[in-house]
Amino acid sequence: MTIIYLHDAHAESFAREMLRDAGREEIVLQRLPDDASGAISLQGENIHLLVSGNTSTLQRVVLFAFEHGHSLGMIPMPDQGRLTRSLSLPKKPKDLLDTVCAVPEEAVDLLFCNETPVLGDVRIGENALLESYEYGTAPGIWTRLRRRAAHWKARGTLRHHRFRLTTDKEETIVLSAIGLIGLNHNNHSWIGNTLRQDLSATDGQAAVVALAPTSLVEFYLLYPVRLAWRRWRKSNTLPESWGYLKSSQITIESDEALDVIVDDRSLGQTPAYLRIEPSALRLSVGASFRDEQHAAKSSRNAIRLANVPRDEERIEYFGQGLPLFAHASQEQYATLFSTLREESQLGWTFVILLVLSTVLATLGLFINSASVIIGAMLLAPLMQPIVGLSMGVLRRDSGLLQKGTQSIVVGVGLVLFSAMAIAFVTPIHALGSEMAARLSPTILDLLVAITSGAAAAYAKNNTKISGSLVGVAIAVALVPPLAVSGIGLGWGDWGMFSNAMLLFFTNLTGIVLAAASTFFLLGFSPIRIAKRGIVVWIAIVALVSIPLYQSFDRMKTQSGIRQTLERLTYEYHGQHFALGRVDYVERGMHSRIRCEVTSDRVPDDAERSYLREMIEHVVGRPVDVFVTFRYRL
Repeated sequence: MTIIYLHDAHAESFAREMLRDAGREEIVLQRLPDDASGAISLQGENIHLLVSGNTSTLQRVVLFAFEHGHSLGMIPMPDQGRLTRSLSLPKKPKDLLDTVCAVPEEAVDLLFCNETPVLGDVRIGENALLESYEYGTAPGIWTRLRRRAAHWKARGTLRHHRFRLTTDKEETIVLSAIGLIGLNHNNHSWIGNTLRQDLSATDGQAAVVALAPTSLVEFYLLYPVRLAWRRWRKSNTLPESWGYLKSSQITIESDEALDVIVDDRSLGQTPAYLRIEPSALRLSVGASFRDEQHAAKSSRNAIRLANVPRDEERIEYFGQGLPLFAHASQEQYATLFSTLREESQLGWTFVILLVLSTVLATLGLFINSASVIIGAMLLAPLMQPIVGLSMGVLRRDSGLLQKGTQSIVVGVGLVLFSAMAIAFVTPIHALGSEMAARLSPTILDLLVAITSGAAAAYAKNNTKISGSLVGVAIAVALVPPLAVSGIGLGWGDWGMFSNAMLLFFTNLTGIVLAAASTFFLLGFSPIRIAKRGIVVWIAIVALVSIPLYQSFDRMKTQSGIRQTLERLTYEYHGQHFALGRVDYVERGMHSRIRCEVTSDRVPDDAERSYLREMIEHVVGRPVDVFVTFRYRL
């Protein structure tokens, strides 16, 4: 077999050095005509071709090898690292030459775009933006920052384009995207690695990937994070706002002329015709290349475009420019609004479930049972009208506002009355730990409520994870603090009632604000409508935060006192004291400390007085001290 190494003028010195370093004198060097349209002339039969050069030279030789049935090995130049990775070629010259000189037995598919061979990929649309998903050397941090800055400058022009894709089955698909990327196999770009399980150089199909972010926030903030996360996890799940189509032939048309870029070279403008020539080229590749071809041959086209806008309403909307935040479709509006209106309705089912959950929660508080209280959280339907109220706040929808407010007010009244009645007739008047846990709300409880409200709104918008609302109901307790308030009314304890009611109001305001903000980010209201309601509830949450922060500050002070007392040891006239299990409770002007003191013997009056003075010195004021002594034997 004759091995002929073709090269252009740009690669001549590189090719000579390659053969000299590898000691392969039997390989024939042949320079290609400088005229790209000049015919390639070869002498002899049973020829295996090698080639080095720029992209147009590589494409030219690939086409020649395909048309004349020659096997081929490509030797990337130092600045063509992307080609090295795409074909899984070794980097050392001797190993590289051994690999590309080995004639493969099986042929691979060849992708053509407008009858030009595609080595890497095809990009159509916002080319400057699509370069972020190109393969090649991973850009450094400064390169990435410069790209993001350039993209941000062009944000006003960033918009979707309407594409029409026609497959080999004469099926036409209309979709909206900022751009399309076509490829044949995993070329080790971010897109190739993401779809590696669905790509193959031997399945007879090309893939066209649609990138369709629905907001500037998603494109500039969420896309980089999601892609980096998937790259780190080596995930092959399809990211949100991505979709792809696989077929042996794909015609791409657009309403406006868009640049068609093949391997970084312009091939003119749309339309673009992509086709796969199956088993077209015996191409010498690295050992791992064939192991990466996962997808099997199939005559059926693969279509995964659920995350890409295809309805006329969204195609027109995104064609005007990407909004700052996402825009929900008319179908999403109708579905969610219908659900929220139904769930915010005050009816017998709501009343019965709320009363039953109140009875469970109140009994659980009396018997100090966390499991019973959790059961009451799951049964309580109070979260539903609160989420409905948040949408009413966002959209200034009087119907949702009225229904949500009515259900919440009636629900709160039912819980308070039911818990008060149970507390009034129950011959138990002891404050258990489950009750006490709901009497000191802090800013941390507000953060829990805000997080839960965001999770509830997100779960409501996504039917696939609607079951997560159960976890939200447990995370943010609504009925138990109301039940504690009712018990306080039954006992005539105003402090107990007000503190527990503060926790409920904290949960309510946090959920409403967070859920309304989440619905806004999901595109259910323009900012001109949403800003008034959100600003009002930000003010309400700010007011609620004042006593919560004060409570948090007290909790932080008490925790510091406990830690200080437990770290210190005291000595008085040879007697050693060490404190443990310190419990510090502050009630208005009266403070109380309970602790264990370990000593060598029974302390006398002077030693006990000294110990009390030391404890009050740490606390900073007089306190009631209750001590359990333990002695070393």
